[in-house]
Amino acid sequence: MEKYKVLESVFGYKKFRDFQEESIDALLGGKDVLTILPTGGGKSLCYQLPSLMMDGVSVVISPLIALMQDQVRGLSENGIEAVTINSDMSDKERQEVFYKLRNGTVKLLYVAPERMVLPSFISFLQTLKVNFFVVDEAHCVSEWGHEFRADYRELYLLKENFPQTPVAAFTATATPKVAEDIQKALRLENPYYSRGKVYRDNLFIHTQKRVSNGRVQLLHFLQKHKGECGIVYTFTRKETEEVAKFLQSKNISARAYHARLDKDVKAEVFHDFLYDKLDIVVATIAFGMGIDKSNIRFVVHTSLPKTIENYYQEIGRAGRDGLESETLLLYTKGDEIQKRELMNNVESVEYQEVLYEKLQKMYRFALSNSCKHKLLGTYFGDVSELCEDKCDSCLKEPVEQKDITKEAQMFLSAIYRTGAKFGQNHLIDILRGSQAAKVLQFGHEKLSVYGVGKEHAKKVWEMIVDRLHELEALGVGEHRSVIMTQVGVEILKGEKSVDIDEDKLGNESYKIEEDAYEERDETFESFRSLRMKIATESDVPAYIVFSDKTLKDLAQKLPQSREEMLDVHGIGEVKYERYGEAFLALSRELGEEV
Repeated sequence: MEKYKVLESVFGYKKFRDFQEESIDALLGGKDVLTILPTGGGKSLCYQLPSLMMDGVSVVISPLIALMQDQVRGLSENGIEAVTINSDMSDKERQEVFYKLRNGTVKLLYVAPERMVLPSFISFLQTLKVNFFVVDEAHCVSEWGHEFRADYRELYLLKENFPQTPVAAFTATATPKVAEDIQKALRLENPYYSRGKVYRDNLFIHTQKRVSNGRVQLLHFLQKHKGECGIVYTFTRKETEEVAKFLQSKNISARAYHARLDKDVKAEVFHDFLYDKLDIVVATIAFGMGIDKSNIRFVVHTSLPKTIENYYQEIGRAGRDGLESETLLLYTKGDEIQKRELMNNVESVEYQEVLYEKLQKMYRFALSNSCKHKLLGTYFGDVSELCEDKCDSCLKEPVEQKDITKEAQMFLSAIYRTGAKFGQNHLIDILRGSQAAKVLQFGHEKLSVYGVGKEHAKKVWEMIVDRLHELEALGVGEHRSVIMTQVGVEILKGEKSVDIDEDKLGNESYKIEEDAYEERDETFESFRSLRMKIATESDVPAYIVFSDKTLKDLAQKLPQSREEMLDVHGIGEVKYERYGEAFLALSRELGEEV
């Protein structure tokens, strides 16, 4: 069957997204593939479509059971025979899958990487016609990546045991160095290589220094997203509970999710979010990787992520359907220090240094006044233009610069005169002339810099220190001490000046307006209500029935016939046969009202 016909009849799309068709053609041509596309860029289609056009079964190696189950469910809704073998299944369920595989009725098989190194499983696969292997989340292969997994490193066995079978590696997050490591580790032979644009023009990026616990900033952000689905990421399990309770107290539909919750509670939260019965999940990073939910409209981080890779992957869970979505990152310097201390437990000194460097780059990203999308592109080796209107940096009105070279030299001098052995708060206490016990204990009230910065509030000094971190004038030493870099030395000697946006020296205030929500499209809401009803009756997640993007297209076109329904984004013949008549009836009814 021709690929364009499969694209439209099975998946309901009229054309390929950027980079998809080339990867598909390479697989159809029997080549190895390494494709890097952002979350929501359509990686799954790159291997699902060619699998339908080839004899045999495609084996997809994926890191999470929830992710595998979600993929299988979505494929089944499109009339595609897909199965998974995982540790949550009973022996009887696994035997049923083996039977289907032997009979040749399965097109896609999803397994975890640890299963792919079992000699017995390899021997079983060698009895089947495997058309190609897929390594999903391929960045896990690389020790230079942010989520290295030893099981992935063993996947070189694919080439040893199946030398004639193509291997396709896909990921959303790989720097050029990680991409090179993936190719070497998997032993890909002259692969077709493509890297999609990092810039996602439907994502708006906010970064703000967290004020107190960030609750007021969070509420201010959520005003624009009433009734929409989103994820709020926190640093600790305790914080997930606290933030969820806080949101509930404001009559916002939210629940906590973390690794220590009772298994049944976790399953309930996951189910309710997936089925649109819950608007917001407040979670640690244990939540999200296994979710293919397309209608997540926002992602919030209440503290600094460990790496830009983590951050990019997590914000990528918003707007997978291509519709406008929003992200918010709240951070402080304390976040970076906390996470650095946790990294001290990493056994490999080399890997620890890799993580330290990634953390520092993440912090500088949060601080930066430069275009956030351009910074992400640069980090991942993609030369991007400024986004102009999709991040707070680019939308910011021109701000007057204030010279803070004198204050910067005061702080750097305090580091020098205390032997670079103390943390930020202690150094600020010295500059502000504090009588704190620790200042007096070390005799720091006798230093020449004692009290020289008392005219500035502590928060102003914190912003000055943040600016020095952004300029890479400061580093972190042992026991959270602040140290000077070569750039810092040059500033202290007067060889470089330092300025800062004047508005950063003040405090931003937030007014919470209860009725500040945008008006929602009533036609869209009518389709959304029908989707929820059908999803509940069919016991499938709402976005599996039709995505938000499909509902938006329905609301705009209001099709009046089967042919017009099949012209709507995301409605193929299988989906129409299952759900189309009900939506067509509503569309006709709404059309009469226009």
